[in-house]
Amino acid sequence: MRGNVVELAVAVVVGTAFTKIVDAMVNGMINPVVGAIGPKNLDQYESCLTTCTTNAAGEIEGVLFKWGMVLSASLTFLITAAVVYFLMIVPMNRYKARQDAKKPTSDEPAPPTELELLTEIRDALVAQRTAGGTTGTEAAQVLAGPRRESAGTQD
Repeated sequence: MRGNVVELAVAVVVGTAFTKIVDAMVNGMINPVVGAIGPKNLDQYESCLTTCTTNAAGEIEGVLFKWGMVLSASLTFLITAAVVYFLMIVPMNRYKARQDAKKPTSDEPAPPTELELLTEIRDALVAQRTAGGTTGTEAAQVLAGPRRESAGTQD
């Protein structure tokens, strides 16, 4: 499992599950605090961008900017993101770090890098050219290294 994929899956699942909880928290705790200043429901906050009038049917005519809805949705998103990050992602990263710290370190030397292998091949080819008398098969054997002889019969 790759860490980023797991984190994304956790974020989607937990974010979806916490939506109702966060909505209840915004509506039950944050809206009343904001309600001390104005309307209790953030969705009721709006500004008129042009001259707004109310017609006979009670509908507002004009361009309304409902910034309360945007603020409410933004608060819901920020709270959900904080919950997912601090309750799921941070503990998972700490767990991974602990698991990596428990792994034993190997005393084996690191395998040769691609550059080191290419350098060995180049040196073997240079040695082949300077030897001059080797055939193509012998050069291939030099590049392949020593072979182990099998105890069985050859096909």
